[in-house]
Amino acid sequence: MERMNNVTEFVLLGLTQNPELQKFLFAVFLITYLITLAGNMLIVITITASPLLGSPMYFFLAYLSFIDACYSSVNTPKLIIDSLHEKKTTLYNGCMTQIFGEHFFGGAEGILLTVMAYDRYVAICKPLHYTTIMNRRVCGLLMGVVWFGGFLHATIQILFIFQLPFCGPNVIDHFMCDLNPLLNLACTDTHTLGLFVAANSGFICLLNFLLLMVSYVVILRSLRNHNSEAKRKALSTCVSHITVVVLFFVPCIFVYMRPAATLSIDKAVAVFYTIITPMLNPLIYTLRNAQMKNAIRKLCSKKAISGDK
Repeated sequence: MERMNNVTEFVLLGLTQNPELQKFLFAVFLITYLITLAGNMLIVITITASPLLGSPMYFFLAYLSFIDACYSSVNTPKLIIDSLHEKKTTLYNGCMTQIFGEHFFGGAEGILLTVMAYDRYVAICKPLHYTTIMNRRVCGLLMGVVWFGGFLHATIQILFIFQLPFCGPNVIDHFMCDLNPLLNLACTDTHTLGLFVAANSGFICLLNFLLLMVSYVVILRSLRNHNSEAKRKALSTCVSHITVVVLFFVPCIFVYMRPAATLSIDKAVAVFYTIITPMLNPLIYTLRNAQMKNAIRKLCSKKAISGDK
């Protein structure tokens, strides 16, 4: 395909054209973003500064929180700034960078959630072999797979989009650059490419989601052989994991597991999985986890004591 590109920037229509509502959204998204950064970085700092880092579950949780903070930072700062401007634009290269960031961190998070499910499976179904199987070397290798998988997924997506010709119009009915809106703007037939995008994003999300649900069913069935205290702890952990999995994968399946068409609900769904979900994850993991809450209290007490000195 010969690449002919007359477009140097894209115009984003944003969430609304109402100036008063834009000011309100500016305040809401600014507060949400600050809570997201504070919550996720608090988990990262708490785990790295405590003995919890020696546990594979918390090792992966720290990386999940770091990825959530980065994932939220790909789109939210621009959305906040754009809420203050009547005309919202993004350069072509900036748009490509945004898409790469979305799919790099989004792909990495999807793989990491699968790794965390495997960790819980080994911990609950093979407790006697847990420390042998999930040693530090294996955990490091799994995180290498997470980062490489996210990079590979994002690279494939950006190579698909980068070769598309854009010769006008350049108006995106969205608050961010994403695959489906750009496919609709390309001045060429994108039906086949849309199927590749659906396969690389939608089908992989669906397959991952189904595998994760099956794995958690297996884990929960195995709890019948455990005592009540072990059941309670395992259930608490698994419920947190399942909640995060549903919040992450279901919106992604809805957006990418269909033809490249822009629906009115797409913006609301995108707000949910790019802004709301990264904010909820720290709350989901800390509110149901006594060890995390105790570690946060100890960290805060250390800071208070050092501050008094």
